[in-house]
Amino acid sequence: MATRRVDAALLTDASAILCGIVIDKDLATRVIAQGLKHEEPSVSRVMTRNPTCVMGDTLAVDALQKMVQGKFRHLPAIENGEVVALLDITKCLYDAIARMERAAEKGFSP
Repeated sequence: MATRRVDAALLTDASAILCGIVIDKDLATRVIAQGLKHEEPSVSRVMTRNPTCVMGDTLAVDALQKMVQGKFRHLPAIENGEVVALLDITKCLYDAIARMERAAEKGFSP
């Protein structure tokens, strides 16, 4: 995660099926805060298993609502059983705002 400068990583099993997600907050609260050495815990101990997902064609505003309700910042998007994207709450929020602005410019209410 540090090498790629990302704050989340998806984990798959041997069949490439999504089985978990680990985010920076997991590392902070489940490793660093507990004083564990970074060599000790396996990712499977700190990841969130079977994360909530959406379909690849889900609107950003719907994904945003799911993240707000679930109180998480990352949401995998799945197509035909494969991960096609990892949505970020900030990007979804920007997309939702852009859609609302375009609708307002056209004279429609959101």
